[in-house]
Amino acid sequence: MTLFHRTHWRCLLALSLLGLVQTGCSDAQPPASPSPDRDVAVPTKAPEQTFHVDHLPDQARQRIRIQEVQERLTPHTVSAPGNVALDLAQVAKVSTRIPGQVDKIMVHLGNRIKKDQPLAAVESMRLDELVQEYLVAKSKLDVANSNFTRTKQLLAAHVISQRRFFEDRGQQIEAQAVYQHVREKLLNMGLTKQELRQMEHGSHLEGHKYLLRAPLDGTVVSQNIVLGQGVAAGDELFEIVDTSRVWVFANLPIEQARRFQEGDEGQVYPRGGEPITARLTYIAPVADATTRTIRVRFDVQNPKGQLKPNEYVEVRLIDKQQPTLSIPLSALTMVDGTRGVFVQRDMGFDFVSVETGQEGGGLVEVTQGLKLGEQVVIEGVFDLKNAIMKPSAHGH
Repeated sequence: MTLFHRTHWRCLLALSLLGLVQTGCSDAQPPASPSPDRDVAVPTKAPEQTFHVDHLPDQARQRIRIQEVQERLTPHTVSAPGNVALDLAQVAKVSTRIPGQVDKIMVHLGNRIKKDQPLAAVESMRLDELVQEYLVAKSKLDVANSNFTRTKQLLAAHVISQRRFFEDRGQQIEAQAVYQHVREKLLNMGLTKQELRQMEHGSHLEGHKYLLRAPLDGTVVSQNIVLGQGVAAGDELFEIVDTSRVWVFANLPIEQARRFQEGDEGQVYPRGGEPITARLTYIAPVADATTRTIRVRFDVQNPKGQLKPNEYVEVRLIDKQQPTLSIPLSALTMVDGTRGVFVQRDMGFDFVSVETGQEGGGLVEVTQGLKLGEQVVIEGVFDLKNAIMKPSAHGH
């Protein structure tokens, strides 16, 4: 074979080998991605997992209690901060109605006192003047009454004229008016009717003194006098309060306040104390201009003094709305992050996801997931939940 032919065959062989190498490399390349126009199967989301329990140990089945889903009132608690205040009907500010000088003090700050108990004695020259006026007026009235009685007898016997009768009658009416006027002055200054009767029978007030008396039962919380102090008419000498009944005020949003009426019962929770039942006695007819809330008041019996005026408390009211589907709170549980209940169906139990509303009184409203009349597990929920979890544990 000539040199030309050998060279020609070698070139052909080299080209063939080169083609084979290129073909092998192209086969190793990844397949081309499909064009955007081609239909591609997209995986769908797996449906939510459902749980069903068929078999339970006898002991666990005996612990299960069922209750029917019902329509009923679900009490909803409305709470608000409140503050304790004095019942103004249980507060008295004792002041003198006549000028004088403090001669004696019978009670002091913090003393518990009874109604009509003497508080202090005030010596007053003005009182002496009024006593004299009273005694003179009483004497003149007695004379006028006696003269008029005698005049009526003489008129009946035709001994005196009608003119004399009317004159004596006018004097009797004038004496009665003067006497009544002075008497009312003394009563307004704190003297009692019994003390006035004693003066009429010769027992005068010793040393021109009169007693200030307590207008109610309570505790002396303010004392503004000392012995020998001069006082003017209207000066406040004592303040007495009775905290056996107090007021508790709270502010409710307008939409909440509309759900209640006077007479409803609520609970007052003092800090660190037991709740106290109280009656709602006042709902403000006008909303607060700044907070847009309604002020409400409770009258609270406080015989042991648990509540202290000016302290903060919590107020709770039960809002009973329209009947709705509800179940006991004990029926609710969580399975795999889902809130739901176990419903008895056929011979087993299905876990059903639910949506709930307001809670109160051990009940919870069910807004979605259950129907009226379905049988819900209210006791033994843990046993059913445990029966679901056991297979999961074995799977792991």
